[in-house]
Amino acid sequence: MDNLDLALIAELRRDGRAPISELAERLKASRATIRVRLERLQAQGEIAGFTALTRADVSEAPVRGLMMIGIEGRGADRITVRLTGLPSVMAVHSTNGKWDIIVELATESLSELDDVIRFIRNMDGVVTSETNLLLATRRASSRRSMLR
Repeated sequence: MDNLDLALIAELRRDGRAPISELAERLKASRATIRVRLERLQAQGEIAGFTALTRADVSEAPVRGLMMIGIEGRGADRITVRLTGLPSVMAVHSTNGKWDIIVELATESLSELDDVIRFIRNMDGVVTSETNLLLATRRASSRRSMLR
């Protein structure tokens, strides 16, 4: 991949529905060039698909956080089931290292987030936790561009 491919992917991450003519204008390339590059990137598997974000994805729960949880004994499966049933829990990830589970949280307010954190901390088997607020989310750029 060259710089034009990386720039094309970056533009698609910003707006996956942008017309080829608009992408061409932004990237100062011809529409034919952009169309060929897009088709090649898809054929090579560099672009695996496109994702739609709904209004709910970006506005319904503006307060977001990651909660890392340490679990006592073998209660991870039981706690994971309870967590996935909570409306404020967007995802539960098992992991290695210091934390057993990482939970993605989304709420409408800081006080609601505080209530959810308190509820989770009081679950049987949760022995320690750490929560970080997500202040901004940006799409990651291509790994190859980061290595340059």
